[in-house]
Amino acid sequence: MSQWKQIQQLEIRLLEQVDYLYDDNFPMDIRQGLASWIESQDWDTAVNDESMAGVLFTNLLTQLERVRSQEQNFLQRHNMKIIQQQLQLKYATNPAVMARVISTCLREERRILSSACMQEQGPLEKSLQNSVAFERQKNMDNRVGIIRGSVQLMDQAVKYIEDMQDDFDFRYKTLQSRESTDRNSDVMKQEVTRLQEMLNRLDFKRKEILSKMDVVIKEIDDLMTSQLNPELQDWKRRQQIAAIGGPLLTGLEQLQSWFTLTAQSLFQIKRQLDKLGELVVKVTYESDPIPLQKPQMEERVKYLIYHLIKSSFVVEKQPCMPTHPQKPLIIKTGVQFTTKVRLLVKLPEVDYQLKVKTTFDKDLPPGRVRQFFILTNNTKVMDIEDYSNGCLSVEFRHLLKEKKYINGTKGNEGLLSVTEELHSLSFEACFTVQGLTIDLETCSLPLVVISNVSQLPGGWASVMWYNLLTDEPRNLAFFGNPPRASWSQLSEVLSWQFSTFAGRGLNKEQLTMLGEKLFGQHASCSDYQVSWSKFSKENIPGKPFSFWMWLDSILELIKKHLLPVWNENYIMGFVSKEMERALLKDKEPGTFLLRFSESHLGGITFTWVEHGDNGEVKFNSVEPYTKNRLSALPFADIIRDYKVISDGVVPENPLKFLYPDIPKDEAFGRLYNSQPSKVHPYIPSTLIPISEMRSNASTTPRSCQSPEPPMTPGEFDMLNEHLCFDIDTMSSPYSE
Repeated sequence: MSQWKQIQQLEIRLLEQVDYLYDDNFPMDIRQGLASWIESQDWDTAVNDESMAGVLFTNLLTQLERVRSQEQNFLQRHNMKIIQQQLQLKYATNPAVMARVISTCLREERRILSSACMQEQGPLEKSLQNSVAFERQKNMDNRVGIIRGSVQLMDQAVKYIEDMQDDFDFRYKTLQSRESTDRNSDVMKQEVTRLQEMLNRLDFKRKEILSKMDVVIKEIDDLMTSQLNPELQDWKRRQQIAAIGGPLLTGLEQLQSWFTLTAQSLFQIKRQLDKLGELVVKVTYESDPIPLQKPQMEERVKYLIYHLIKSSFVVEKQPCMPTHPQKPLIIKTGVQFTTKVRLLVKLPEVDYQLKVKTTFDKDLPPGRVRQFFILTNNTKVMDIEDYSNGCLSVEFRHLLKEKKYINGTKGNEGLLSVTEELHSLSFEACFTVQGLTIDLETCSLPLVVISNVSQLPGGWASVMWYNLLTDEPRNLAFFGNPPRASWSQLSEVLSWQFSTFAGRGLNKEQLTMLGEKLFGQHASCSDYQVSWSKFSKENIPGKPFSFWMWLDSILELIKKHLLPVWNENYIMGFVSKEMERALLKDKEPGTFLLRFSESHLGGITFTWVEHGDNGEVKFNSVEPYTKNRLSALPFADIIRDYKVISDGVVPENPLKFLYPDIPKDEAFGRLYNSQPSKVHPYIPSTLIPISEMRSNASTTPRSCQSPEPPMTPGEFDMLNEHLCFDIDTMSSPYSE
């Protein structure tokens, strides 16, 4: 079943999450109409390959034209034409952006499908969904709209006061121009009385408009303090969670709309105050409220404008190497990384030559020895992007290099490892708008700098731990005393890693098995606390690697060699040998299950059950398959062609049923993909995985050691002919 068909079968709650993914950047009409084609393309690779992205973009337009030509409904055909035109405008010059959008949508769909398999959501995802609740957004929209309406009405009120004052000014000057002999006439007295009434009404209207302005300014102040700033902080927190595999980050466009509308209201009030100042120059009087109240109001408005724009300067895209788009915040020296900043306020009055300067490790904590500098130009001008609705943004592409040290030594690095040292990238700009000078400054989330790809797993562990446990934007000393994580928090993030990198997250049973692997019987307790050291630094008892290194190696194995089998949910994965025997002992002979090796980094094994003539139960485990073996033959084909040689008996495949009782070919049939060679005049050949088994009766798991790589039929015949009589001498004990 296609991914899109699975999506359509989700419950309403999850479909609402899917709805968030699609907008004008990637309309759902395209996803629906080209579902199969879209899912068959490699969008992840195209993100970092301009030529491939260009080909995919052209092919997408071709596919869309094909669907449009076949559409019978005139209105739908018209809508598709509009979509084609919009896509060409958006992505013709930068198709990699389109590839990134589609790749993100597909990945997020997989995460949503994965969460649907979970019996309940994790605490982080629950809190994030609460934070973007529809009612809260609706309330914010209404409040911003009411403020905008009030400001528009004040515009009309100021214009009314201006007209009233012009009338008063005309009548007053007309009265002054009359002869002095006429000033004591009854007509003159009536005119003076009328002027006094007009002045009283003008005074009333001035006080009224200033009172309304005061109310609106206080309302904007409260909006910024109680809602807008918390919404911004909430978005930044969701950005942290999205960076480590959590739900897709949405809401920036909405946030931008709120910031822009609020800024427009403040600038409009500032213009209204300026206008009132002009009116005072023409007409003023004793106890005139404008000179008394206007200065304080102007200062408050300037203060709010300053802090609103200053806080709207955000890192839209955290630093990330294009080679590892799903592992942001890790930078390797000498490898290009990209980052992007954005001003959430649309300001037509801004000087568009707004230069942004980047600085690496500004205000570095004392005691740091490793220091770096940016090789490329660290200053760029912000520009308007079409799809950002007129807001300013700029993307940087940098290279980082480590500073050289005297005599080639860096001195004492301290207690922190390279992957525990946190760094930051700062952004600064300065501009003037309507006479107000504003200094902008923001910074990236803490970064890990590595010099070798072997440090990538440790670096990613640090990124996950930091962004899981703190919302501080720049705590570079975090790993001096890292806090513990509860298992409920950590297990959710670990499931996200499988969802992000392997396409399917972990279910409750698999997470429980992982918890038992990490800390035994306490795994069922969601509040059990895990230390940073136990997670990433200490070796698993009896093993030469840590828990995270073991888990990360499994993720890599799935991503590169086991993806089809994993996404079919055929790999039980995290199960101990004891549990394995308990599950298999009462099953049909030849029943097998797939699990990850506990003693190898990045290994998968299968164990099957046999029943002796006397009813004795026997378990057999094959030596784990690692990336070297799986590079030679797909895992599904290994299961199909696997053979065992024992005591000269004709080799046979002992694997009959995938646990609990699925016939092997029914489970894996459509995943078989290697075919015998048909190049004439040669005889067709097939790689066959073979194990040699020792003939000793035991209820403990027996080891089956496989040659590497799997044998061809010719090699197998030679082995069978020359060695079957003494096959036992070739077997070596193996305990998985």
